[in-house]
Amino acid sequence: MQPAPPAAQKLSFVEKAGYSAADSAANFVFMTMILFQTNFYTDVFGLTAGAAAAILLWPRLWDAVADPIVGILSDRTDTRWGKFRPWVLFTAVPWFIIMVLAYTTPKGWSMGSLIAYAAITNTLLMTIYSMNNMPYAALGGVMTGDVNERAKLNSFRFIAVNAAQFIVGGFTLPLVAKFSIGHDRQHGWQMTMLVWAVLCLFLFLITFSTTKERIKPIAREKSSPKEDFLNLLKNNPWKVMFCMTVFHFCMLSFRGGALYNYYHHYADKAAMYDWVQKLGLVAPAGAPPAHGILETLGYIVHGDRADVATSNVADVANSIINMLGTGITIVVILLSPPLAKRFGKKAVSITGFALAAIGTLAFYFVSPTNITGMVVLTSLIAIAYAPTIPLIWAIYADVADYSEWKTGRRFTGMVFATIGFGLKAGLALGSASFLWIMSGFFNYDTKLPDSPSAIQGYRVCSGIVVGLLFAACTLLLLIYQLNKKTTLQMANELNERRINA
Repeated sequence: MQPAPPAAQKLSFVEKAGYSAADSAANFVFMTMILFQTNFYTDVFGLTAGAAAAILLWPRLWDAVADPIVGILSDRTDTRWGKFRPWVLFTAVPWFIIMVLAYTTPKGWSMGSLIAYAAITNTLLMTIYSMNNMPYAALGGVMTGDVNERAKLNSFRFIAVNAAQFIVGGFTLPLVAKFSIGHDRQHGWQMTMLVWAVLCLFLFLITFSTTKERIKPIAREKSSPKEDFLNLLKNNPWKVMFCMTVFHFCMLSFRGGALYNYYHHYADKAAMYDWVQKLGLVAPAGAPPAHGILETLGYIVHGDRADVATSNVADVANSIINMLGTGITIVVILLSPPLAKRFGKKAVSITGFALAAIGTLAFYFVSPTNITGMVVLTSLIAIAYAPTIPLIWAIYADVADYSEWKTGRRFTGMVFATIGFGLKAGLALGSASFLWIMSGFFNYDTKLPDSPSAIQGYRVCSGIVVGLLFAACTLLLLIYQLNKKTTLQMANELNERRINA
């Protein structure tokens, strides 16, 4: 099959939106994992910090190992639907089942049995995530060879991603509180994840039915996984992006656990109550029952300022701030294609990570009663970081192109699988490191989350540690070799080879 020239590889709105649906679905698991999984295991499931760290670490490290295996298999998959689309389809139903089980807490089990259950279900969840999302990521690299279309495709993708993140970050905790009959947050989590799992199933089917694979390897020669990996080791841009991915996703999972505790334990709940009250989301004690969509979604804080410690005010305030940051991100992502076209993906990403590092370090200096300051910093960090989100994934596709440019062979699945390894390793290290730092340096006890030393730990982790991780990502992007000029040259030469093959 002769590949189409770039002009013929323009993607329709339907295909871009359809491709985006599966990553939107994946983020119902991913963002729940980033924002809430650490505290689900400690505060709801009832594990100690050490047990929770192990449950978060080992399944994700196994998932990191599973990614290259899936990459090898998907690169060698050959069906009438393509290499990567079938993986999205056939993992949809198992994803639905395992997603619910992973956030179900068995009643009356011993601690040893609970730990085993958490380890098994989290391992299965990470495995099915790898089997679905790694081929999905590679799919974006074979839908078109036009670098500008790829940037647009990833902008669509990450608008959908951030829409899902908006929903997860904004509605998960209020829904958990709403479904928590008699303050049973275990039941609340199970029912909330059932709702999200139904949405995931529907979105995966949309992606499968609306996308098409167009980029085919020029040569059909067989190669071993060992040969693919040895060729990948010659790819210097891949080496840099692999390391950057580890730090990037370590930062994201570390930040999620730290910020949850920052808002639930460091931020002053009375100040939160005053802030939420200004938004009209308070129903004082003795007020008639509220009605409407906000009450249904759990967004009304019931009670007075004097009893905020037992209210859902932290859930509501944290969720509103999450939604604000994500909403800004969705809007600013729209600017990433023109920014990348003018300045290049590398330059825009470096600037975004550097500014996000500065904004995050400032979190350490915000007082617990300064809710407005927290909101302002969240908004500024979102503005800086948003353009980098789709561009980093477009850079991964450039790294795959670089391998083909230099070796004459394309192994997109292997590139994305190894990047997936770095991603999962980073996620594992981020969540576990947060608990290790809290336990080792701040005497963190999951039964005493409001101790002065623990509160200082949340403050240090949310501001200083996360800021330093942003800075590490910035330094790695500075040494990444593929700038705008080289990327355009590479894309043009590869397209000529495909046409002449």
